[in-house]
Amino acid sequence: MNNAKEGEVTKKIENETSQLPSVLWLSLAVASMAVSAGLKISGKGKDALFVGQWAAPFMLLGIYNKIVKTEGND
Repeated sequence: MNNAKEGEVTKKIENETSQLPSVLWLSLAVASMAVSAGLKISGKGKDALFVGQWAAPFMLLGIYNKIVKTEGND
C-alpha cells in the first residue's frame, strides 16, 4: 500500500512540474552563475561558492523535467 501511495504522490508532482517550461531551469542555472560571479567580484567568496553550486541541481531538475515531459510518468 505504501508503494501505491508513493506512486500517486509522484504522479501528482510530475503532472504539476511538467507544466513548467524547460527554459525555466536553464534560466535559473545561468542566473545562479551570474549571481555567483557578482558575489565573487564583490568579495563574498563563500557566498559565491554557495550560490554557484545551485547551477548543477537546476540543470538536473531540467533534465528530469524534460524526461517526464517526453516519456511521461509510470
